[in-house]
Amino acid sequence: MKGSSRGNRIFSEENSICGQKFGKLQNSPEHNDSAFTISSPPDYDPDYLMGAEEAGPTSPLKKSPWSAHMNISDDKNNSNDKNNSNDSSETANESFSPNVLMGSLVREEGHIYSLASSGDLLYTGSDSKNIRIWKKHHEYSGFKSNSGLVKAIIIAREKIFTGHQDGKIRVWRVSSKNASNHRRIGTLPTLKNYIKCSMKPSNYVEVKRNSKVLWIKHLDSISCLSLSEDQTLLYSASWDKTFKVWRVSDFKCLESITAHDDAVNALVVGFDGLVFTGSADGTVKIWRKELQGKGTKHFFSQTLLKQECAVTALAVNSNATIIYCGSSDGLVNFWEREKNLQHGGVLRGHKLAVLCLATAGCLVFSGSADMGICVWRRVDGDHICLSVLTGHTGPVKCLAVERDNENSTPGEKRWTVYSGSLDKSVKMWRVSEQAPPMVPNQKHQHYTSDGYCVPMLSSAPSFASRGGKMGSRRF
Repeated sequence: MKGSSRGNRIFSEENSICGQKFGKLQNSPEHNDSAFTISSPPDYDPDYLMGAEEAGPTSPLKKSPWSAHMNISDDKNNSNDKNNSNDSSETANESFSPNVLMGSLVREEGHIYSLASSGDLLYTGSDSKNIRIWKKHHEYSGFKSNSGLVKAIIIAREKIFTGHQDGKIRVWRVSSKNASNHRRIGTLPTLKNYIKCSMKPSNYVEVKRNSKVLWIKHLDSISCLSLSEDQTLLYSASWDKTFKVWRVSDFKCLESITAHDDAVNALVVGFDGLVFTGSADGTVKIWRKELQGKGTKHFFSQTLLKQECAVTALAVNSNATIIYCGSSDGLVNFWEREKNLQHGGVLRGHKLAVLCLATAGCLVFSGSADMGICVWRRVDGDHICLSVLTGHTGPVKCLAVERDNENSTPGEKRWTVYSGSLDKSVKMWRVSEQAPPMVPNQKHQHYTSDGYCVPMLSSAPSFASRGGKMGSRRF
């Protein structure tokens, strides 16, 4: 296998300032080389896959392209010491682990547009044709699509759905015999569904003068994917102003809804059978799902938000009680289910557009074009900014969160946060729900109108991307 300088790279240690002052974070002993290069994996054949177990001893799949930024064993010892401590509550609060950068991954495969995590597996999608799978910081497997720029990844049990810039959704299945083996089992819309629909003239819709297409096909880039709570329905949103509903069991397109006057940037399945969509037209709309015979039908319910700036991200908290909305003005609005979706407030933590949102436990994460990730904790109806995770050198485009069961304790719940950026890197952070809130003691910090302290982040550099459209209202 021929080596290449454009393959996996280990980057030297970094400083991480996460709302607190930290010293230089040392590399883990097992990665004490400051930088080195390992050879690129072979170009994947669409049907050829290789897992770490099948790789030879010199394969790059046996090596880790992640650089460690913290000695994990030392961190575990600190946790044990903390559990045995009998300090006062104030001292104990200070002893909780800060939110820190644990590792970084940089691949010369382009900007990172999508992430998905499932247990100890992390899926990464970029503007290359490869979807990479990582397990415990090693490349575990990968698969190759026929279209570049993977805009969305979502996992439904043994199936993985990927949304692409060409408007198609590709479906992959995990092998029951070898969990590292993923094979493509379909493309949405399926050929069978496409041929059947093309037989009826009524299935064609006019998209522009003298031009008609089948309603089951997206005409522009997929922006996001979401699953119903029971994982029987897949929702796809697109820059073509529509969202579509697919049946997971047979991949049939059940419905297509023209939802907005501009690109649909975000969609999330909420609570009580509601679906929320956010658009470049500045609105957030609610759609109600109703059973009709053997199928379902979605009806417009209400407009939750109407503003000048584009809506860029949506998320529902883990308890399904709050809907969060990120916008191109850097604000995060939220609405509360218990108050009949009345507006609950605004989180002000970014100078540039919010590009992604994620929730876990009582925490909310917002990634932005200003290169920072704000960590918010909801306590008694209020949101407090715990920290701002900094380290990326480009806009933060996607987030994924998993519970850190190995390092959590009865008194401290921890999460592993993965962030993908247009700087071509994925970073891994350890975040504690009990981390102390930020203190305004640095010149780069300020108070928001809600009385919370947030660092003033520097502006991100301009990123000319063939798929990101960072200068437009589409995200």
